[in-house]
Amino acid sequence: MSPLPEASVGTLRTALRSLRGRNLRIFFAGQGVSLIGTWMQQLAMGWLVYRLTGSSVLLGVIAFTSQIPSLFLAPLAGAVADRWSRYRLVVLAQTISMIQATVLAVLVLSGRIEVWHLLALSFLAGVVSGIDVPARQALIVGLVDDPEDLPNAIALNSSMFNAARLIGPSIAGVLIGWVGEGPVFLINALSFVAVLAALRAVRVRPQPALPVGSVLESLQAGWRYAAGFAPIRALLLLLAGLALVGLPYTVLLPVLARDVLGGDAGTLGVLTSSAAAGALIGTLFLASRDTIRGLGRVIAVSCGLFGTGLVLVSLARAAWVAGALLTLTGFGAIVTSAGVNTVLQTLVDEHMRGRIMSLYMVAFVGTGPFGALAGGWLASRLGAPSTLALGGAGCLALSLWFSRALPALRAAARPVLARRGVLPEVAAGVSSATWFRPRS
Repeated sequence: MSPLPEASVGTLRTALRSLRGRNLRIFFAGQGVSLIGTWMQQLAMGWLVYRLTGSSVLLGVIAFTSQIPSLFLAPLAGAVADRWSRYRLVVLAQTISMIQATVLAVLVLSGRIEVWHLLALSFLAGVVSGIDVPARQALIVGLVDDPEDLPNAIALNSSMFNAARLIGPSIAGVLIGWVGEGPVFLINALSFVAVLAALRAVRVRPQPALPVGSVLESLQAGWRYAAGFAPIRALLLLLAGLALVGLPYTVLLPVLARDVLGGDAGTLGVLTSSAAAGALIGTLFLASRDTIRGLGRVIAVSCGLFGTGLVLVSLARAAWVAGALLTLTGFGAIVTSAGVNTVLQTLVDEHMRGRIMSLYMVAFVGTGPFGALAGGWLASRLGAPSTLALGGAGCLALSLWFSRALPALRAAARPVLARRGVLPEVAAGVSSATWFRPRS
């Protein structure tokens, strides 16, 4: 076997450079195991709901109850994460998630599961997620040894998330057909042991000084900071729009698998894994970039790819065609969302990081419940294909809007990047804020 070309080795080293640090390696290993279990449960939950009820509306309701708490809790959790230990918040959230998964497994394995149980446990999962995600996103900064590796760590975190999204549903699709949904939920409960062990093993750098004033005042300051800075405001609006009109396609995958494509749980696993494969490719693409230069244009194009993928999926009537198109969809969705995350983490002041990450959570997850609810309702009346096509058209419109806003956003971001020396050419006054300029 011939050795890898030197250029390929260099690209791989660039893509994995943040893993030089011990803390990040340990945390990613533990979280990777846990995320596989989480995605297994995600697929099993959707299939269980649709098997018990046959209702696309209820699929939307379950998604709504699991995500709506983030709309209200994430901003508060972000303010808390800037004041108190992000590490302890993450440990608490992961522990509660393990308990929730255990209760779900016991109810299903004992044959006592009812729809109201699923609604209540989904709501609890949403509450925990609203606390966990802003704290965990902000915690990553304390695990990175070299601040210059932060964009790479964010991209690798997304890569891990989507690798788990690729592996988990594939395993779950097989297990559901073999032993049912209960063992899948039990595996997820056990997977939290890995992330809790990893959290116990890492050493986190101290957080900056606590903000002055009450939590409410901190929360208001975060909103003012985001609303008053055009690049952050535009990025959050783009992500919120994407989550509202595009990302609810995941709620409709059980309907697409069974009713449109004539498949079963295995088909749903293939569709989910196909989207995850595209997302994994997208995150590896982001991780291989050695600069944030041109990332704004990448975000705009990837949003358009996501919309195009949804429109084409709505026309597919064969599982392999839908799977191939969902790969494109997954690529566009993750490059948009992870690219927004990277730019936000680059622009935000450290003392505001938890609060801005909570607004990222609100935009990405908090608006999703309304899209999921509307998507389930529309699918019950127009059909899943037409609903997917409408969502794709909305994402194409968002891509066009963001592309037209880029020049003004470049100018607004330039002073921040120059002050921090994020890009040498910006700090030296050679160019404008090139994180929104195409790479040469």
